Amino acid sequence: MESAPMEFWKMNGAGNDFVVIDNRELRYDLNRDRIARICHRQRGVGADGLLAVEPPQHGGDYRFRYYNADGGEAEMCGNGARCFGQFIRHQIHSGDLESATFETIAGLVSVQFPGNEVQIGLSTPHSLKLSQVVEMEGQALTVHSVNTGVPHAVIPVDDLDAAEVFRIGRLVRHHEAFAPKGTNVNFMKVLAPGSISIRTYERGVEDETLACGTGMVACAIVHHELSGAAAPVSVRVRGGDTLRVDFTRNGDAYEDVRLTGPADFVFRGTLSLD
Repeated sequence: MESAPMEFWKMNGAGNDFVVIDNRELRYDLNRDRIARICHRQRGVGADGLLAVEPPQHGGDYRFRYYNADGGEAEMCGNGARCFGQFIRHQIHSGDLESATFETIAGLVSVQFPGNEVQIGLSTPHSLKLSQVVEMEGQALTVHSVNTGVPHAVIPVDDLDAAEVFRIGRLVRHHEAFAPKGTNVNFMKVLAPGSISIRTYERGVEDETLACGTGMVACAIVHHELSGAAAPVSVRVRGGDTLRVDFTRNGDAYEDVRLTGPADFVFRGTLSLD
């Protein structure tokens, strides 16, 4: 594998930013320390995570590899998947692509391109738990949780601006109730039936991010469970964008789960890996 230089693209999906590389020839050694250095905001390119396009192994068109800013590989990333799809469409297919599938640790993900946006079809959510009581710092906190490709906790709040996203998010992320891998943590405010606003503490980034795709889906599902609000659910994120979550409820299962929103190129460059 080559050590330098590496061509990359910087992208963002609703403010969630990524370094994206074409690694279909498996030229680049993506070890944990190297990825963390690339994602470092002072010593590297700076990003919430790194996306790598690799050759498929299980029948998809491409393999999706996603690494958090700490260098650890994660199962899935909703905003990353939309950026991944946009990258494939424009950098590999020169804009001539209507749909594709790619393999993630969480399962097969599909992508389509309605208008100027990117829509991904996610794997089936599972492990839904409502009204879990989590004890921490001598207080009882009610938390809802669901796995939408990666684990998410959802905490409804009345005042989203006042939510202690970093402090409470970090405590819940590492709480024994979500051991051993921990969880992402979302704070959700209901604006109206079918319309919510969220803030997210992301596992692996270990801080609040401007958006989290799988977190949007988790909050939309919890909102539906608690209020009965029908799909689609509009989700406003900290970065200012509003995205759309569609799903079909079939008994206790959520099917045809889709996330639609922007995915933009920021810049392109080369990076020495030495």
